[in-house]
Amino acid sequence: MVELRDIEIFLTLAEELHFGRTADRLHVSQARVSQSIAKQERRIGAPLFARSSRKVELTAIGAQLRRDLGAGYQQILDGTRAATAAARGSTGTLTLGLHGSQAHDHMHLLDLFRSRHPEVALRIQEVIFTDPFGPLRNGSVDVATAWLPVREPDLTVGPVVVTEPLLLMVATDHPLTRRDAVSMEDLADWPLPHSATAIPEYWQQTLVPTHT
Repeated sequence: MVELRDIEIFLTLAEELHFGRTADRLHVSQARVSQSIAKQERRIGAPLFARSSRKVELTAIGAQLRRDLGAGYQQILDGTRAATAAARGSTGTLTLGLHGSQAHDHMHLLDLFRSRHPEVALRIQEVIFTDPFGPLRNGSVDVATAWLPVREPDLTVGPVVVTEPLLLMVATDHPLTRRDAVSMEDLADWPLPHSATAIPEYWQQTLVPTHT
């Protein structure tokens, strides 16, 4: 009976064609690699690798064994990963709601998620500014990014993923352009725009408060 570890050693050596690199890659000793290959060659009754002082090459039988074992070994790995993911409840598709083109800003997080959960398909859906929480409530997205604060009793607020400064936009000849920074109190002397569409009132008061 061939052990899975021996198959892994054989396939890795067939790819690396170097005993030292194979040992380093699998975190085993070079002697362990040699012993495993010797055991498999005794079981099969023929050399799997042609060795010399300069290089290691697959024999014809070794190349055939690599083709025969490769697909099956990958199926074993995929099956194990799928079972592990199912046990953790992390299979299927995760739909992430983002405002506009925020996917570019969160690319490092998306890449990290995909590397940790390759068995989960990640789908991106745009969330419009005027209905930031609707997709969460109707189930069209599983999680979503949103400006803070979020004061919705039926929603759970997760961790902060991006922190950005609040910027003030004014005309180039506006008196406030002479300052490096302004406070909310400084804005009391100037008319401020308000959203013409319905957004949470606490967002409006956080960004452009009517009073401080």
